[in-house]
Amino acid sequence: MTSSAPAGALIFDMDGTIVDNMRFHDDAWESWHVGHGLPFDRASFFTNTAGMAVGEIVGPHFPDVDADEVARLGEAKEALYRESYRPHVAPLEGLLALMDRADAAGIPMAVASAAPPANIDVVLDTLGIRARFATIIAPSQGFRGKPHPDLFLGAAERMKVAPETCLVFEDAPLGVEAARRAGMRAVAILTMLSADAFAAYGNVIASAKDFAALDELPALRFAAA
Repeated sequence: MTSSAPAGALIFDMDGTIVDNMRFHDDAWESWHVGHGLPFDRASFFTNTAGMAVGEIVGPHFPDVDADEVARLGEAKEALYRESYRPHVAPLEGLLALMDRADAAGIPMAVASAAPPANIDVVLDTLGIRARFATIIAPSQGFRGKPHPDLFLGAAERMKVAPETCLVFEDAPLGVEAARRAGMRAVAILTMLSADAFAAYGNVIASAKDFAALDELPALRFAAA
């Protein structure tokens, strides 16, 4: 499929894409690392981990503990994040307008996020947009986190669309790589990184600071339903 072909389905990452919240995550991760006496390099942490499931981040630090303890350790970090971010939930500029256009054209939409269920609830339910998505995919349902393609392929399967017709919105290189492995085009949302961070990915058809900046993107010129 060419980069200009209209998308047949939209798949949204959540953190850093639907909402501009990754700095709150980084704050929580920094507090969590310090609390456990672990080093934390804020400059590289986002690029190296964004899109991974929380257990995939926590587990290597504690190789001798069982899965239940890894889950407990990860939830402690997520609780820190939710407490700090909940009062600030807001959609990224242009998101709701794009969703309105997709709805009007009959274009199905999905969320494919590495976030745990409680974090997804905070964003989607606060914004009141959960019901607008055909499906919501997350590692808690048994999928591997990014850069594995599982979340995106699962979303396409549930929407009953071919992967190559999907357009993914992502803010992280691991997510764009997951889209590439799924055979999907991607748009890089620049809430955390510059466009240069995505230059090596051939499946990226555009980059923008928000959705309002994508109004003229040919892949988002939907035909009326």
